[in-house]
Amino acid sequence: MHVETTAHPSKAPYYYVPGLSGHPVRASISLCLTLLGAATWINNWPGGFWVFLVGILSFLLVLFFWFSDAVRESETGLNSTRVDVSYRWSMSWFIFSEVMFFAAFFGALWYTREIATPLLSDLDHRALLWPDFTGTWPNQGPAGTVAPFQTVGPLWLPTINTALLLTSGVTLTIAHHALRASKRGGAIFWLFMTVALGFAFVACQAYEYMHAYAELNLKFTSGAYGALFYMLTGFHGFHVIIGATMLTVMLIRLMRGHFTAEHHFGFEGAAWYWHFVDVVWLGLYLYVYWF
Repeated sequence: MHVETTAHPSKAPYYYVPGLSGHPVRASISLCLTLLGAATWINNWPGGFWVFLVGILSFLLVLFFWFSDAVRESETGLNSTRVDVSYRWSMSWFIFSEVMFFAAFFGALWYTREIATPLLSDLDHRALLWPDFTGTWPNQGPAGTVAPFQTVGPLWLPTINTALLLTSGVTLTIAHHALRASKRGGAIFWLFMTVALGFAFVACQAYEYMHAYAELNLKFTSGAYGALFYMLTGFHGFHVIIGATMLTVMLIRLMRGHFTAEHHFGFEGAAWYWHFVDVVWLGLYLYVYWF
C-alpha cells in the first residue's frame, strides 16, 4: 500500500510514518549512562555522580528534541485520525502501567498491615520469637531495632494538599472546556492556575518531608512504615512534578497558538495523567494518613 509522505492541514496521510531517527539510540545511550552513574554513585565510585548527571541531562535533551519533532508533525497536519487513536491507546496503556506500579506499593502496605503484622504478633510468634511485639500499626518492628518516631497525621498539611490537588483537577477541567469552546484566553488562565496549584502541592510536600525528618524522626529506615510512607508519597510527588511539567509545556503551547477545539490530544493526554495523579493521592490520603 502506498502511503503519502506529505500533507497539508486539510488532508493528513492515512497513517504518517516518520523517517529514520536517531532519537531512540540517543535515548538508550543516555539511559545507560544514567543507570551506570547511579550504580557507581551509590557505591562511592569516583565520578559516579557526574556520569549520572550527564546521563540525566542527555536524556532530558533527547526528550526535548524528540517531542519537538512530534509537536511539529502534529502542527503541520501530518497526524490523521488513525494516528490520534494510536496516541490515545498509547497514553491509556501508559497510565494503566502506572496504575499497576502504585497498586504494587498499595498492596505492600496492605500486606504489611493486614497480614504480616498480625502474624508476627500471634501467640506462636510471641512465645517463640517476639515476646514484646504487640502488633499495632505503625510499629518499630518486632526486633525493636528501629529508632522511635512519630507518624504524620492527616491534619493539616495533607488535607491542604488534598484541597490543592482536587482544586487543580477542577481548574484543569474548566481549562479543557474553555479550549473545546475555542476560548483560548480562558484556557490559558485556568491551565496556569492548575500548574500553580500543582507546584504549590510539591512545595507543601517538601515542607512536610522536612518536618517529618527533623521533628518526627520519621526516616526511610523507620521500619516498614517509614519505608512505605516515603515510597508511596515520594513516588506520587515525583509523578506530580512530571504532570505539572507536562501541563507547563501544554500551557506554553497554548500561548504559542497550538491546539484547536477539535485537535488537542497533547492537552488531553496531559489532563488524563493529571487526573490519574489526583485519584492516586486520594487513595494515599485515606489509607496512609487516615486509616
